[in-house]
Amino acid sequence: MQYLHTMVRVSDIEESLYFYCDLLGMIEMERKDSEKGRFTLVFLAAPEDEISAHETRTPMLELTYNWDPEEYTGGRNFGHLAYRVNNIYALCDRLQRNGVTINRPPRDGHMAFVRSPDGISIELLQDGDPLPPEEPWASMENTGTW
Repeated sequence: MQYLHTMVRVSDIEESLYFYCDLLGMIEMERKDSEKGRFTLVFLAAPEDEISAHETRTPMLELTYNWDPEEYTGGRNFGHLAYRVNNIYALCDRLQRNGVTINRPPRDGHMAFVRSPDGISIELLQDGDPLPPEEPWASMENTGTW
């Protein structure tokens, strides 16, 4: 058995690509439009998975955009996506400066949670040992649900 990808439905492809690519740093690997099915699939990979994604198409995140409007609820029921990051404080700072709510701040220098534009919970985990506690994160309270 081999892990291939996780699929999440998105309501605004451009807003989602901005979040996943511009803010989180993922890379668009492939895009497929289906006129007959009226949907677009966009496959993304984390930068450190780019070679594997090119060679084996794994591991990836599949964004599914249905051209006919739908309202998606229950993102919390999905669980979450998790990514290891090089500097959790720098990434949370970039996300926050771009309007993303840090639902669970990285008070411990190790873990944070944010949500995608469609309410998908994203867990960010510091690579290696936790970073030393740092403000404003160390004293920041949780916001909303994660």
